[in-house]
Amino acid sequence: MAHKGRDRQRNSERVLHPLKREAERAERLRELLEELAEVNSPEHVHVPVIVEGKRDKAALKALGLAGEVITYNRGMNVHDFCEGILDSYSEVVLLMDWDREGDALQSKLGRELSGTWEGYKRFRHSLRLMCQKEVKDVEGLPALLRRLETGMVEETLIEPEEGKS
Repeated sequence: MAHKGRDRQRNSERVLHPLKREAERAERLRELLEELAEVNSPEHVHVPVIVEGKRDKAALKALGLAGEVITYNRGMNVHDFCEGILDSYSEVVLLMDWDREGDALQSKLGRELSGTWEGYKRFRHSLRLMCQKEVKDVEGLPALLRRLETGMVEETLIEPEEGKS
């Protein structure tokens, strides 16, 4: 009988508290966004990020991107838009939403911009995984990060102080 109690205790120690999981997710998301901001930064690599619309651009700016963020929805067809990008840039980050329409647009733009974005495709892939089913678009990232970081604050408020249990 005594073993069952210890086993139960060991198992409970392995399970992360929901707020702790959210805190870790927030930290990973923040690190990825900081890395994206560095790639996009005019002082460093200066790779522009291409997003679907104005709200996506505003979200990335709010998250700290200081470099160029280009919106696709400017009334151009895919081919003409991509020709203009290829004339101006050797590398880009494609960051379309991860819903059905965004996936289709990512695929179309990806084909037209072949050779310019593949080195940065991990950003969209990682964001999609980190957002899980909660957020399916770039514009939802600031709200998700705030919610996850709020969980971090709440967690520190409820954790017992060391030596007091």
